[in-house]
Amino acid sequence: MKISPFKLERYFDKYEFSAPYLLSSSDCEPLTLEELLSLDTSGISAGFGKTKLGYTESKGNPELREEICKLYTNLTPDDILTLVPEEGIFISMNILLEKGDHVVTTFPGYQSLYQVAVDIGCEVSKWEPDENLNFQVGDLQQLIRPNTKLLVINFPHNPTGSMLTEKELTQVVELARKNNITIFSDEMYRFMEYDEGNRLSSVSDLYENSISLFGLSKTFGLPGLRLGWLTTRNQEFMQRLITFKDYTTICNNALSEKLGIIALQQKEAVIARSLSIIQTNLAEIESFAKQNSSWFKWRTPKAGSIAFPKLDIQGSVMDFCQDLVNKKGVMLLPHNVYDFSRPHVRIGFGRKNLPEVLDVFNSYVKDSAVVA
Repeated sequence: MKISPFKLERYFDKYEFSAPYLLSSSDCEPLTLEELLSLDTSGISAGFGKTKLGYTESKGNPELREEICKLYTNLTPDDILTLVPEEGIFISMNILLEKGDHVVTTFPGYQSLYQVAVDIGCEVSKWEPDENLNFQVGDLQQLIRPNTKLLVINFPHNPTGSMLTEKELTQVVELARKNNITIFSDEMYRFMEYDEGNRLSSVSDLYENSISLFGLSKTFGLPGLRLGWLTTRNQEFMQRLITFKDYTTICNNALSEKLGIIALQQKEAVIARSLSIIQTNLAEIESFAKQNSSWFKWRTPKAGSIAFPKLDIQGSVMDFCQDLVNKKGVMLLPHNVYDFSRPHVRIGFGRKNLPEVLDVFNSYVKDSAVVA
């Protein structure tokens, strides 16, 4: 299989570890190891020294899967496969799709959610948001064909922060069930809803022919653990996922699994920390947006640590972002990286240094001749 370059990751590779001010990070402020260990009330970390650094169970540590199971309503530990989040996307697309299949996906989005399908040889139709960055179920219905094999959805949505209502999600599931379509649901920003009443059910709880993705990278602020999971009640899917994983990572990192157990046991505290940072930063960025409303078209998202404002500027957004990072060291992610035609940028506001970054951004805006 020939796989296309991952434009977002290649763009990040240029600046993520060199630019001093990241304004497009998709995660929340990562916890330090010391902070995570301070939450350990069950004594897991006390036994780290005796942890055998050998192979682990392919599906994941049983205690870890027990903790993951508590995030769902209709699942058992047997319905969970732990792995690296990106790996979960790659494996799922490969076990679900064949050349010539038709796929519908939310768009813009994380490239592998549709690029793997394209490179397998599938035809992909894009479910795009309206001008207000809302996804309409009626638009989705127009994209369904008699040969549609897979529906890929991502809510809370990356990069817009948009959500469906629970009623709309139910309509999507029923549309898939009626047309015998499998759903792959990227739920990496789940539990980061600003209003808990907007939280959606996991699709794996709602629909037997679905696979859902979640993990510790975004909501839990632990991307360095490289720990995520797939959930499905379809045991045929599960066996095929496990079989494919034998050709990728085989099993997980033993210490990451134990650290993951600590995070999940203390999920209320960890999630509350992330939401506190986000809520503080939202006030900062909304103030910035108000000051720059003539060109910075902001819509407050409903969940997550990222947003997708429109820039009404002279010249191209790519040139703007390149000039900004070269002159001030502030990294923004332009719409071009998503192959999205509208002039938007991804803003990340999950890091603690956001006020400092916005000050530097403001200094660039004052000197810039490209804003309206």
